[in-house]
Amino acid sequence: MPLTRSKSLPSTENGGSDRQNLPSGRSVAGILHKWTNYGKGWRSRWFLLRDGILSYSKIRRPENVNMLSPSDDVRLIGDNSDDRLSKMYSCSGRGGRRKHHKTIGIVHLKVSSYRESKSDNKKFYIFTATKTLHLRTDSRSDRAAWLQALASTRRILPLQSLSGDFSFVSPKDLSISTERLKKRLREEGINENLVKQCGEIVDSEFSKVQEQIKLLHEERTKLLDALKQLEMANLEAETSGIHESVYQLPNHKYSSLSRGKYSECSTSASSEVFEDISEEDEPSFHDTIECFNEPDVDSENMHFKRRTRLPDPAEKEKGVSLWSMIKDNVGKDLSRVCLPVYFNEPISSLQRCFEDLEYSYLLDQAYEYGKSGNSLLRALYVAAFAVAGYASTEGRHCKPFNPLLGETYEADFPEMGIRFVSEKVSHHPTVIACHCEGKGWKFWGDTNLRSKFWGRSIQLEPVGVLTLEFDDGETFQWSKVTTTIYNILLGKLYCDHHGTMQIRGNRQYSCTLKFKEQSILDRNPHQVNGFVEDVTGKKAATVFGKWNDSLHYVAGDAFNKASSSLLWKSTKPPPNLTRYNLTSFAITLNELTPGLEEKLPPTDSRLRPDQRHLEKGEYEKANEEKQRLERRQRTSRKIQESGWRPRWFEPQGESESYKYTGGYWEARDEKRWDDCPNIFGEFTEEVADCA
Repeated sequence: MPLTRSKSLPSTENGGSDRQNLPSGRSVAGILHKWTNYGKGWRSRWFLLRDGILSYSKIRRPENVNMLSPSDDVRLIGDNSDDRLSKMYSCSGRGGRRKHHKTIGIVHLKVSSYRESKSDNKKFYIFTATKTLHLRTDSRSDRAAWLQALASTRRILPLQSLSGDFSFVSPKDLSISTERLKKRLREEGINENLVKQCGEIVDSEFSKVQEQIKLLHEERTKLLDALKQLEMANLEAETSGIHESVYQLPNHKYSSLSRGKYSECSTSASSEVFEDISEEDEPSFHDTIECFNEPDVDSENMHFKRRTRLPDPAEKEKGVSLWSMIKDNVGKDLSRVCLPVYFNEPISSLQRCFEDLEYSYLLDQAYEYGKSGNSLLRALYVAAFAVAGYASTEGRHCKPFNPLLGETYEADFPEMGIRFVSEKVSHHPTVIACHCEGKGWKFWGDTNLRSKFWGRSIQLEPVGVLTLEFDDGETFQWSKVTTTIYNILLGKLYCDHHGTMQIRGNRQYSCTLKFKEQSILDRNPHQVNGFVEDVTGKKAATVFGKWNDSLHYVAGDAFNKASSSLLWKSTKPPPNLTRYNLTSFAITLNELTPGLEEKLPPTDSRLRPDQRHLEKGEYEKANEEKQRLERRQRTSRKIQESGWRPRWFEPQGESESYKYTGGYWEARDEKRWDDCPNIFGEFTEEVADCA
C-alpha cells in the first residue's frame, strides 16, 4: 500500500542524494499544533508537504472529510497522524460522508525559511515574507522528521532563472515600416507630399507607443531585479535552517498511542487532535505578530499585543504661563532649567534614543544587500536609516524627561528582531549612551545634547558619534544635525532639522546629506538632499526626499527624478492623537507589558513615578514627583565626582565616548540587580554618601 507511516525519513546510504530521501512525487503529511492567538492558543492542523508547497487545513470530525486517497504516495509523521487516517478510512468504509478538506493556508518553501526553537525541543518556526508560523509537534523526534523533510524539499527545488521565465522584447528591437502604406496611397493617386505627411504621422504615433513600452520595460526590469534579490535572500536564509546531519534520529521502536479508548467510528476523540466544528461554523483566528525577519521568538512575548493608545487622562490639564518662566531663563542651559510637567511628554530621553530604531528593518535590508555583494545599496539603506530617525519628531513640541544619573531603559522587541539598552552615564555634561543588537548588525553611540533657550526658539546641538557595525566588519559613523524649535512665544510652534550629515564608511562608499534649513516663506520644508560617493570621490548615487515623509535615490552620476526608487517611507500617524503627537511606535515605549515589571532593574525609565503619573493624566502628582526627583538630581554632580561609574557602559580612553560592556541581558535573565540602586525611591543624604 503506497500510503505509509514513518517517524523519520529514510536514511541515505553510500552518500545518497536528497532525491532518495524524498523522491519526486512523494509527500509528507501529519498533524501539527499551530499557534493562532492568545484567546485560542494552540490548535491542531493537518499539514501536507507536496511539490515544494506546505499547505494546512482545519481538522474536523474524521467521518466528514477525506484528506488523502489510499493511492497517494504519502509519508506520515507522528502517532496522531496515523490514528487520524485509520479512523478516517474506518468511518468512510462504513458509509461515512466524505468531503474534500478546505486549505486555509499555504507556504512556498522556495521563498521561505525555517528554524527550530531554542527553548522548546518540540517547537519550530517557518518564516515567509508576510508571516511567521509557530508550530509544535508531539515529540522531539517528530520535530526532527519534519525539519529533515523541509530541508530535503528545499534542496530539490528547481532553481530557475527569473530572466529565463519571462521573455519580453526590448523597446530598441521594436520597429515598423510605412512602405506598404505609402505604396497603397500612391496607387490611389495621392499626392507625394500627402503620402510623406502620412508616413511622418505614423512614425510620430509609433514613437509615443515606443516610449510607453520603454517605461513598461524599465518597470519590468526593476520588478525582476527585486524578485531575484528576494529569491537570493531566501535561498541564503536556508543556511539559518537545520543541517540534516543534526537530525540523525535514534534507531529504535516507537510505541503507538492506545486505541482502545475510542470505538472505530468514535466522534469523541481528544480535543487536542480533533475539533468539533460544523461545516457552517467557521471561527476566525489570527497568527501571532508577523514579520519578515527571523527573530528569537520567546514564548513570553507571544501572548500580548502592544498598546495602540495612551491611557485616558485622569485630570483636566491646566495651562502654564510662559512669560513668568522666560524672563528668568533666557540664555541658560535648558537641561538645568526646572520646568513643570506641562512641557514634558511621557517618555524620557533614553526612550527617545530608542525611537531612532523604529525603522530598524532598513538596517536588516542593508545587511542583506551587503551580504549579497551590493555595497552601494547597503550604503543607501544606511543613509535612509539615518534620515528616518527624524520622522518621529514631526509635531513633537514637548520635552522628554531628563533622566537621573544611572537611569536605564531596555527594549526587547522580538517582533523586530532587536534588543536595546541605554543609560545616562554622566550628569555634567549630560551624556546618554545606548547599544542595540539586530540581525547581522550592532548599533551604538552616545549623545551630549547641548541646548539653549533664546526666548523665541530652542536650539539643540547634539555632540557625539553614532556607530553602525555589520557582522562582516563594515562600519558607518555619523553625527546628528542641529535641531531648532521655533515660535515658542507667538505663532505656530514647529521643529526643524538643519545642517550637514557625513556618514563615513570604512570600505567602498560614504554618504553626505544636507538637511535644508526651513525659511519663513518656504513652501517645501523638511528637504534632504545628498549623494553617495566611492573612495575615489566619484558620485555613485543621488539621494533626495523629506525627513518627515520619504527618501528616494537615483543610481549613477546623472539625476532624473522620473527614474528614482524608493528607499524609505514613514508610517502613518496613529488614529488617536494627543497633544504629545506620539507615533504608534513611541506609544509602546513606556508600556509595562504583562510580566515585564518584575524583570526590570529598579533604574528603568518605565518605573519613574513622575513620568508614569503624567502618562496617566495625574498632573498634580506628576509635578510633585518631578520636583522631588529634581532635588535628588542636584546631588548627581557630587555623586559623580565621588567616583561613581556607569553600570553597563564604560568610557573609551580619551575619546570621551562610551561603549557597552555587556552583561545586561544575562543579569536580566537571572534577575540579578543587587548593584542597581533604587534611584526613584525616597532620597536621603546617606544615599548620596553611599553612592
